[in-house]
Amino acid sequence: MESQDDGELVRRARRGDEFAFGVLVERYQRAAYAVAYSVTGRHEDAEDAAQESFLVALRRLEECRSPERFAGWLMTIVRNRARNLVRRESLRETDQVPAAASSSTPTPDRVTESRELRGLLREALAGLPEMQREIVLLHDLEGWKHREIAERLGLPPGTVRSHLHFARKALREVLSASPQDADRRSGK
Repeated sequence: MESQDDGELVRRARRGDEFAFGVLVERYQRAAYAVAYSVTGRHEDAEDAAQESFLVALRRLEECRSPERFAGWLMTIVRNRARNLVRRESLRETDQVPAAASSSTPTPDRVTESRELRGLLREALAGLPEMQREIVLLHDLEGWKHREIAERLGLPPGTVRSHLHFARKALREVLSASPQDADRRSGK
């Protein structure tokens, strides 16, 4: 069943085939998370928005006018749910995972450097326009091809490549301007 296209899986799910919908969830779970993360900027909120989106999609499956384009329809729900979550709740601050929780024992310097780098990357991603953030996460984190992103988001492939180019350029500029990077270049 995993080799079936989205359209057939949607049609089967509409007839009550829970396994078919499960395949769709498995197929788009990571992408839904990436899209939600591009909107919320927070792991926990992205997980919540993605999960809620699948529940909404299941309830509204009959509203999917073009089953073959399920992914684009779902990603629209994900974006909207994530935006609603951001509006509905003030995003809460979370503590970093303690260094002792990791499987290897990094030095305190490494932990600090890693925490700073994650923070810089989070800030750099947050500074991107939502569409660029979504595309860079789908492409670089999820490994989607330009064509797949274009189809799923309803954009021309050239526009996707352009967004990705400018997003990466902006990320490079922000990250190369970080004090940590300057220290590395000067040999400190």
